[in-house]
Amino acid sequence: MSRNAVQEYLYTTIFGTETRDGKAFDIALIIIIIASIVVLMAESIGEMQAKYGFWFFTIEWGFTIFFTIEYALRLYCSPAPKAYAKSFYGIVDLLAILPTYLAMLFPGTNYLMAIRLLRVLRIFRVLKLMRYLQESDVLLSALKMSGRKIFIFFYAVIVLVTIFGSLMFVIEGPEHGFTSIPYSIYWAIVTMTTVGYGDLVPQTDVGKALASITMLMGYSIIAVPTGIITAQMGQQLKTQRQATNCPNCSKAGHENDASFCKYCGSDLNAIAKSEE
Repeated sequence: MSRNAVQEYLYTTIFGTETRDGKAFDIALIIIIIASIVVLMAESIGEMQAKYGFWFFTIEWGFTIFFTIEYALRLYCSPAPKAYAKSFYGIVDLLAILPTYLAMLFPGTNYLMAIRLLRVLRIFRVLKLMRYLQESDVLLSALKMSGRKIFIFFYAVIVLVTIFGSLMFVIEGPEHGFTSIPYSIYWAIVTMTTVGYGDLVPQTDVGKALASITMLMGYSIIAVPTGIITAQMGQQLKTQRQATNCPNCSKAGHENDASFCKYCGSDLNAIAKSEE
């Protein structure tokens, strides 16, 4: 096969899900991703690390090499490599392989915490599974569209917890555990979110009254972001039914009769053409 034919085959296999080879590749990739996460979790257990550390190291490098080859092939066969590399899934694919390579830059014993952090970052491989969940595109779009509303909501919450925390600091004071305004704000956040750790409790009647108001207000506003995201998801689902997902960058929002992706220029009908 010519180079273009090889790229076309790899494109329909790696990015597509309709062909037999594409489905087999996706299933194999999902299994490997889950296996890599299981190995990461097992590696964090001290007893298992001490007993099977060499095997964990070897298996992890096997996963890393596989994901590196996969990332390189995606860049090679993508009609728009730069668009793919800058896309959400392109960044996730890069995050799946970088930590293992970066850990090699910290061989000294003084950098063990950095190595541990880089190893734990491999958990981001679980995000690679989102590529195979079409609903994840709806959720990501809903979160993006709701960003401004959510920001305003959290700003209002920050204002409220700052006010309640400051009032509680004045009412209770250091003698009852409210040693500073930031610590009192921490109490207000814990109380308003209905978490209730119980490590900081008001002792005076006025403080308890303020705590009751904070709790009731927390119950009344805690569902606000859920409602915002739910409403946006409903709108996105309605739009998604009339849209086509690009097999290259996974972005939606195309017209029903579109032939090419308006974000990266990929052929939206490549998979269908390969089957005919």
